[in-house]
Amino acid sequence: MTQTDESLKGKNLVTTIKERCRVCYTCVRECPAKAIKISNGQAEVIPERCIGCGNCIKVCSQNAKVFRNEIIKTRSLLKSDQPVAAIVAPSFPAEFSEIRNHRLLVSLIRAQGFKYVAEVSFGADLVAAEYGKILKSQTYPPLISSDCPAIVSYIEHYHPGLIDSLARIVSPMVAMTRVMRKKYGKDLKIVFIGPCIAKKDESDEVDAALTFRELREMINHKGLKPADVSPTEFDPPLGGKGGIFPVSRGLLNTVGIKEDIFERNVIVAEGRSAFQEAIKEFESGQIAQEHLELLCCEGCIMGPGMSPYPFFSSLSRRYRKRASVSDYVLHKLETMDLKAWENDIESFSNIDMSREFTNRDIRYQKPDREEIDKVLVKMGKTGPQDFLDCGACGYDSCEDHAVAIIRGLAEHEMCLPFTIEKLHNYIRELNVSNEKLANTQEALRHSEKLAGMGQLSAGIAHELNNPLGIITMYSNILKDEAKPDDPVRADLELIAEQAERCKKIVGGLLNFARKNQVNFTETNINNLLEHAISTVISPPEVKISMDSRISDPMVKLDFDQMTQVFTNLLKNSVEAMPETGGLIQVRLTENTDEVTVHIIDSGTGIAPENISKLFTPFFTTKPIGKGTGLGLPIIYGIVKMHKGSIAVKSNADPGKGATGTTFSITLPRKAMT
Repeated sequence: MTQTDESLKGKNLVTTIKERCRVCYTCVRECPAKAIKISNGQAEVIPERCIGCGNCIKVCSQNAKVFRNEIIKTRSLLKSDQPVAAIVAPSFPAEFSEIRNHRLLVSLIRAQGFKYVAEVSFGADLVAAEYGKILKSQTYPPLISSDCPAIVSYIEHYHPGLIDSLARIVSPMVAMTRVMRKKYGKDLKIVFIGPCIAKKDESDEVDAALTFRELREMINHKGLKPADVSPTEFDPPLGGKGGIFPVSRGLLNTVGIKEDIFERNVIVAEGRSAFQEAIKEFESGQIAQEHLELLCCEGCIMGPGMSPYPFFSSLSRRYRKRASVSDYVLHKLETMDLKAWENDIESFSNIDMSREFTNRDIRYQKPDREEIDKVLVKMGKTGPQDFLDCGACGYDSCEDHAVAIIRGLAEHEMCLPFTIEKLHNYIRELNVSNEKLANTQEALRHSEKLAGMGQLSAGIAHELNNPLGIITMYSNILKDEAKPDDPVRADLELIAEQAERCKKIVGGLLNFARKNQVNFTETNINNLLEHAISTVISPPEVKISMDSRISDPMVKLDFDQMTQVFTNLLKNSVEAMPETGGLIQVRLTENTDEVTVHIIDSGTGIAPENISKLFTPFFTTKPIGKGTGLGLPIIYGIVKMHKGSIAVKSNADPGKGATGTTFSITLPRKAMT
C-alpha cells in the first residue's frame, strides 16, 4: 500500500497508520533489522534502523505499514522544463503480466509525460559483466554481492565488519542512471520504476523512485488502458540477458555461471532468514571460500512494491511471476539485435561502475545478565520450563524479547503466555470482586430492609412501653389488694405475667433497633468464646469444639453483648441438630485488622428461601411458642453496632452434600466510631 495522502508523506521510508495496527507483532517477527518498536501497543518503525526491506509492508494484512509515496515528486519533475527519463526494472513482466505486449506498457509510461523510457536490464548486463570478472578470476577473499540495497544497508548497520567484503559495484539501477546521462545528457532527470522500496533511498543519482504500485496509480489516475495507446519500444540502449536479473539466481544466470555445489564458488541466499544466516556463517568463517549472492526478498519479483502484496507466502504466485519474466527474456533473446546490443555494451564499457560503502554501525550493546534475568522474572519466567521461545512476541527467543524490552523496543505484554496468565488472574480477581459486590449489594438491601424494620420496631416499642408499664403496675397493685383466696387474684397474676412477657418482647425490639450503647473494652475473644460455650447446655450426643487459629486474641468489644451473640448462635445450632446429634465447631481466623468467628454446625440446615429472612423481626422456623423471632435480629443489631458483619452459608439438601449451617461474624480489632 502506498501513501496517497499528502499529510502522510515525509522523509521516513516506512511509517505506520496507528489506527489500522492490530498489535499482532507480525511485522516485528518479519523485520530482519528489528527496527520495529512497540509503544503503548502500537508498532512504530524506527527510521534510523530501517533497511527498507519492506517485509513489514508485505506481511501486514491490515495495511497499517505504508511506504513513502513519490508520485507528487515525480509529477513535479514531469512539469519542469528538463527532460525526464523513466528507467524500468526488469521485473516489470511479473507485475504487468496482463499486458502481453511490453510495448503497450512502454507507451502507457510515456503517456505520463516521460521523454525517455528505458529498461534497467541493460544496466544489469553491465553489472553482471563486472561480477563475471570477479567470479571467473576466482578472486579471494570472497565477496558479497551489493546489488540489493536492503542487504547493503543491513551490513552497513548491523555487520560493519563485513563492509570490505561487499563488492564495490553499483546496482543495475545506478549503472543504468549513469548510462542514460551519458547518452542523453547530464541534465536528464531520472525516475526509477520497480518493485523495491529500498531503491527510494539507495542513491542520490536517481531523482525519484516509484514502485510498480505507484505506477499503476498514475496510469489509473489518467484513466488509460492498453487499448488507448499505440505500442512503442524502449529507448536504447536495450537490455539483453540482464532481464533475468530479478528472479532467483538471476545474477549468476546473467553472468553465465552455474551454482555448482562441487565447485563451491557461489552461495545464493534469499529471504529474511536465509540471508541473515548466510551472513552470520560468512562472518564467522564457516563459509570462507564462497562468494555470496544475497537478496533480501525471494527474488526482486517478490519485492514489497509489487501488487498485490503476498500477505501469506504463495509459491504459485511466485512461480507465475518467475515464468512471466523468463518468457519475456527468452522472447527478447530470440528477437533482439545481438550485434547492436554488443555495440552498446562496448560503447558504455568505460562507465565508472564503482561505489563506496559507509560504516553506519547502530548495534546495541547487550545488557548485563542480571538485568535480563530481572525482566524475565517479571514476565513469569523463573526457570527453563518457562522459556517457551514460541515466537508469538515477534522475537526468536524469550531472552531476545527481554533484551528488546530493556532497549525500549518491546513491552512485557507482547509475551502471549505471560499475557494469557495475566488475563486469567484478572478474570479470577474480577470473579472474586463480582462475588463480593453481589454480597455487598445483598447486604445493603438487607440493611435497608432491617433499618426500616428497626425504625418501625423502635416506634412500636416506644409507644407500647408506657401502657405496658401501667398495666403491669396496676395489675400488681390490684393483686396485692386482693385476698389470697380471691378468685380474681389468679386472673391478675395472669395479666401481670403476660404484661411482663410483652415487656420482654418490647425490650427485644429495642435491642434490635439498637437504641442502647455499646461498652467497648479490651477483651480476649478466646476467653469470651470459652465462656459462651460453657453457658450453653447441650445433650451428650452434641459435641462443641473450639479451634483458635489467631495469634493475637485481643479485640475491642462489648463483652456482655457479644456473649449474648455467641450464646444465642450456639443455642440455635444445638436446636438445629437431628436426634442423632452432631458436631458444632467454633473456629477463629484473623488478618491484620479483623477477627472472624465461624460457628459451624452439622445440623439440618436452613432452606434457601429462608436465608434472606433470617434477620427479619418475628420470623422464625421454630414451632409456635418456641421462639419469638427476635434472636437473630438482635444478634444482627449487636454486630452492626460493633461495625462488624455477619454472613450465613447453609445446606438443607442432603443430595448436595453434608447438611449444616455456618455463621461467620467478622469484627474489627479496634473500636470504630
